[in-house]
Amino acid sequence: MKKIDNRYLLDVVAKNIRAHRRRMHLSQEALAEKADLHRTYIGMVERSEKNITLLSLQRISWALNVPVIDLLEEKK
Repeated sequence: MKKIDNRYLLDVVAKNIRAHRRRMHLSQEALAEKADLHRTYIGMVERSEKNITLLSLQRISWALNVPVIDLLEEKK
């Protein structure tokens, strides 16, 4: 397994959440409401400032109606 820097996965997840949210025409506030999370938390996750928990990742995936794996995989 290749070694990756610590922020790599945070950046991938942030990019994927933002892309799915925008595709659904949701604001950060609307996504936060659907996921029962705080708007500032969503913003921090999308800027890779927060190490998202698995439970929060699951809530966001449900709110975006996508499998968790879609938020974890790097899109080429």
